[in-house]
Amino acid sequence: MIVAPSLLAADFLHLDSEVRMVNESQADWLHLDVMDGAFVPNISFGFPVIEAVAKVSQKPLDVHLMTERPEQWTERLAALGATFMNVHIEATRHLHRTVQAIRDAGMRPAVTLCPATPVSLLEDIITDIDMVLLMSVNPGFGGQRFIPETLRKISRLRSLIEASGSKALIEVDGGINHTTAAQAADAGADALVAGTAVFRAADPHAEIAFYHGL
Repeated sequence: MIVAPSLLAADFLHLDSEVRMVNESQADWLHLDVMDGAFVPNISFGFPVIEAVAKVSQKPLDVHLMTERPEQWTERLAALGATFMNVHIEATRHLHRTVQAIRDAGMRPAVTLCPATPVSLLEDIITDIDMVLLMSVNPGFGGQRFIPETLRKISRLRSLIEASGSKALIEVDGGINHTTAAQAADAGADALVAGTAVFRAADPHAEIAFYHGL
């Protein structure tokens, strides 16, 4: 299982040591949640933090834009060396154009779906993207409970991917713990975003290793 610890749950007073912990762990990616206070009712961090983290992170950056008009940040994220650029299907008007721009900029395009957004909306884009991020909580805040319907949604998405011949990965974000992680893996998830579960754990390295072994 691919593991992407979410920096949103880290100790922001000691980001250097938190990123170092992720560097030294079995984590595969570092997940960055960018919130603008408009698309979601919260503000997280912006480009000064992303730039600082990009300089020291040894893990690929998985940037999740919970923002209006995410396409406006494509070139800037590419310049910082982001690997994945996640855009919400609900937030960008011309999704195919945005996906093309992300790939043309040298990043891997990913599309994010809120809990109430159906998988069927991806039918005409699924072969053009590298990953789908399914939100298993409503976006905007960490520490929420996993929405059980997400498990059936993962299964529906897996069926769509296989039927279309797409190579897209399935990433799940929100409410991840030992139980929900195992359930998501069984349903067909490829990657897990874990924030509170990792950064608030007594032993973050062991926590990451658990998810990595699923």
